[in-house]
Amino acid sequence: MPEIPDWQRFLSEDDRTTIERGRWARRVGFGLRPAVILIDVQNYMVGEKGRHDLGAYPYSCATGWAAVEQTRRIVGAARAAAAPVVYTRFAIDRTVGDAGLFDAKIGAEAGENVYFEGTHGSEIVAAVAPEPGDLVFTKKKPSSFHGTPLLPYLIDRAIDTLIVTGGATCNCVRATVFDAFSYNYRTIVPADAVFDRLPISHAINLFDMNRCSADVTDTDAVLAYFADLAQRAA
Repeated sequence: MPEIPDWQRFLSEDDRTTIERGRWARRVGFGLRPAVILIDVQNYMVGEKGRHDLGAYPYSCATGWAAVEQTRRIVGAARAAAAPVVYTRFAIDRTVGDAGLFDAKIGAEAGENVYFEGTHGSEIVAAVAPEPGDLVFTKKKPSSFHGTPLLPYLIDRAIDTLIVTGGATCNCVRATVFDAFSYNYRTIVPADAVFDRLPISHAINLFDMNRCSADVTDTDAVLAYFADLAQRAA
């Protein structure tokens, strides 16, 4: 079993008994036709590499750059195996009022380093920039499936496995994972390639996804899977 965040310390003995009794968290495994999705790997989510003053990027995640590096490795392996790579951007345009209830719940101040359309913050991180042939779309809600072309894109390519990277673990990753599971995709979450602002939120949401909707693994397991696919296709 790959090394994953220590969620066990949050569980009581009764919790562990409940999981065992219900036979939760069984492994589904990888399929044969994967796609990789990078969820909101944007400047506002990770800030500047090596800069520890997160105040300049109020919504950035301290662990974001470590996950970006693992995601970069996964994307390289996916391309080598000719697997589709999909990018989402979360960007709000207040001039047309498309934030919905997001502003009511969070509501960032205007600025260049947040998630407003046309700003530096809304751009995809250059270290994992899309290449020709990748699908890139903007979403307005947490799930990458909500109001986007993702599902028909996956259906058209007969995808059976969705490898989910990016952030944040507790909202856009989780929402996408649960929708992918609902659409019967084998859903793989490499724990070191997703990130959150709060360690407890990261661990507990990975636990929940692993318990009932995804296989939580790590980047090395995903790379080994892609290497096997590439070898079989050779």
